[in-house]
Amino acid sequence: QVQLVESGGGLVQAGGSLRLSCAASGRTFSSYAMGWFRQAPGKEREFVAAVSQSGGVTSYKDSVKGRFTISRDNAKNTVYLQMNSLKPDDTAVYYCAADPGLGTQADLYHYWGQGTQVTVSS
Repeated sequence: QVQLVESGGGLVQAGGSLRLSCAASGRTFSSYAMGWFRQAPGKEREFVAAVSQSGGVTSYKDSVKGRFTISRDNAKNTVYLQMNSLKPDDTAVYYCAADPGLGTQADLYHYWGQGTQVTVSS
């Protein structure tokens, strides 16, 4: 079992930045690939970014490439999502997720946090 707790969301103006954190507890954090997903009102949950167990492999949704960076610190059991040049379309609840495999599909991830709201004003 892995418990995940997100933090760092909030309200920011377009063009601004936020850094999300996801703290993990439970089984060995470094054995899990980690992903960030988001869900806007009335829309399905979508993949944002993922990072492999070592941090050496990353994957991004096309619309966030060059603006968002996923990273992890296995010593701190934490994964981060640095979000720059934010746009109103980035407004959503952001979730972190953990799974032994690295993937982009939400239904493949076994463990989920409760989410943190990100609101980008125009």
